[in-house]
Amino acid sequence: MIAQIRVYTAGNGLQEAPMQVKKVATYVLVAFVIFYLFTRPAQAASAVNGVFDGIVHGANQLAVFFTNVLA
Repeated sequence: MIAQIRVYTAGNGLQEAPMQVKKVATYVLVAFVIFYLFTRPAQAASAVNGVFDGIVHGANQLAVFFTNVLA
């Protein structure tokens, strides 16, 4: 999806200027992740470990829920 920004240009009045906000935000996020990995690798590993622990915990809770529902 492309966001539209209205801008005034000299002599032409109000015009639409397409801006690819999602693409720019993705590049900024990827650059931040790469920067974080190289400047603080131990903390980055801990963060990734925490994310995966959260995913595993969520999957286990879903399994418990469906076990109780189907029992």
